Amino acid sequence: MNKKQKMVMWRIIVCAVLVVLLEVLPIDGWDKFAAFVGVYALIGYDIVRKALLGMKNGRILDENFLMVAASLGAFALALYERSGDYTEAIAVMLLYQVGEFFQRYAVGKSRRNIASLMDIRPDYANQLTAAGEIERVDPDDVPVGSTIVVQPGEKVPIDGIVLGGDSSINTMALTGESAPASVHPGDEIVSGSINMTGVLHVKTTKPFGESTVSKILQLVEDSASHRSNSEDFIARFARVYTPVVCLGALALALLPPLVLLVMGSAPMWSTWLYRSLTFLVISCPCALVVSIPLSFFAGIGNASRQGVLIKGANILEALSHVKTVVLDKTGTLTLGVFEVAAMHDHEDHDKCDEQEKERLIALAAHVECASSHPIGKSIQRAYGKRIDHNRVSNIEEKGGHGVTAVVDGQQVAVGSEALMRSLGIEPCHCHMAGTLVHIAIDGRYAGHIVLGDLVKPHAREAIDELRRASVRNTVMLTGDTPQVAREVTSALGIDTVHSQLMPGDKVHRLDEMLAAKGKGEKVAYVGDGINDAPVLSRADVGIAMGGVGSDAAIEAADVVLMDDDPRKIARAMRISRKTMGIVWQNIAMTFSVKAVCLILGAVGITHLWLAIFADTGIMILAVLNSIRALR
Repeated sequence: MNKKQKMVMWRIIVCAVLVVLLEVLPIDGWDKFAAFVGVYALIGYDIVRKALLGMKNGRILDENFLMVAASLGAFALALYERSGDYTEAIAVMLLYQVGEFFQRYAVGKSRRNIASLMDIRPDYANQLTAAGEIERVDPDDVPVGSTIVVQPGEKVPIDGIVLGGDSSINTMALTGESAPASVHPGDEIVSGSINMTGVLHVKTTKPFGESTVSKILQLVEDSASHRSNSEDFIARFARVYTPVVCLGALALALLPPLVLLVMGSAPMWSTWLYRSLTFLVISCPCALVVSIPLSFFAGIGNASRQGVLIKGANILEALSHVKTVVLDKTGTLTLGVFEVAAMHDHEDHDKCDEQEKERLIALAAHVECASSHPIGKSIQRAYGKRIDHNRVSNIEEKGGHGVTAVVDGQQVAVGSEALMRSLGIEPCHCHMAGTLVHIAIDGRYAGHIVLGDLVKPHAREAIDELRRASVRNTVMLTGDTPQVAREVTSALGIDTVHSQLMPGDKVHRLDEMLAAKGKGEKVAYVGDGINDAPVLSRADVGIAMGGVGSDAAIEAADVVLMDDDPRKIARAMRISRKTMGIVWQNIAMTFSVKAVCLILGAVGITHLWLAIFADTGIMILAVLNSIRALR
């Protein structure tokens, strides 16, 4: 608890003790009234102030106004009847403060979960000057390409590449995983992680404002502004409901006595005023207004603690309705690290001579020299030598099919079967399973490279967990060959697969699934957040895998998994469904109890104490129920 929460707790305890003492002490009349007014001022001054500010700003009929009106009405009724029983007036404010205390505590706990992410914000960067000295500067002032020094125990302030030093880094605040990761020269390192052991020299690759840590913090700060449909409904409901019940309470206080006067009977003003006050307290919608946003806030906080960033309550609600999950293959279900498994000549022979293999891999590596795609990178790694860019010219990307270039004066094409056929070249079919990269030289087919991509260790478990999370249909979309796609889906137990797709084809397939979905159902797409950005933004819920370091993932997706563990997809859905279950439990509990108590209060069967329970008691129960979303 913070200092303010502790102060409220002590006010509640002190006022409760004072009420008990005033009931047993032998004081009466105006002395007792003055003592209770003092207790009321102590417990309710902040609520009265909020009510007055609300009236000043045009928000008259809020929960603060209702509580002040009911408690002051109870005071007035006790004075009118000269009963000296002011306990009910204090109890209205006292128990309302208890409910507010629980609500603030729950929000504070959830904020601390999300604030654990805010701790990743670096306060400074150690910039290496031209003179070789270390200067502590604001991260915003570090230009791209500078060298910064990260000491053990310090946060990495800006994304970059390790120039020197070996160390272990803690990425728990980003990924939710406690196991440290090793970094060495040449490795990429992202801001927000904590250096644990050795001194690292890092070359910055982005300005601070575009680094991972800045984008994550912006995402978290913006998430609260995206309200769910349930929250919008409750807000609209409260705007109509509160004035209606206030008018109802006023009518209950005035109309029955006036009718009794017309009929020649005693008006019983105090009886109907008491019923009106009871009606007013019961009607306060604070249980819903407080608990519904709190449930979503707690759910988002729970997810963020586990390395899942959800961009708002509307996304958390949509996740609970997902019945179809569409997954990309490379980087999502597989590691996305291709290794050259074999090289075959133009007749698919395994045993082409070593000189021919070296020639083919050298040509392919030079054509792919400007590529950032995993396949291009793997070919460059397999070549293993420095690429001479002077040998390459006229590099041309062929719309996702491959690349053509002139190498040593030869026209070389490297890519898929579709690229070969578009050039009028018939590719050779390979007898091995794997991703094929075909090579043509001067319009003639020269051979192909077979690449293998390993399935992620937890991919099968992730698909099984999706089924346990009530997902009815899993679909894989890939640009790979049908043979490779079938092998992956068979190994993982995926229901449907569509292969040899371009990015535009993936959008088309997703549109078909969106058109065929059932009423109220949602379709989620899971991709790596870079080449799948169009599909991520088109899906009902876009989930980006491997969000650390990926700008496109953070910007295009609705949900960002801060590592590449596919099991967290089902975990996010379980958090969503649990949160929505809590929301509907609170709605059902609040409406049912208030409806019964309103009827009983209107006919005089219940009294103000039960009204206090119907309002504040239900709010406390709803808040306590909402806290479960944190776990």
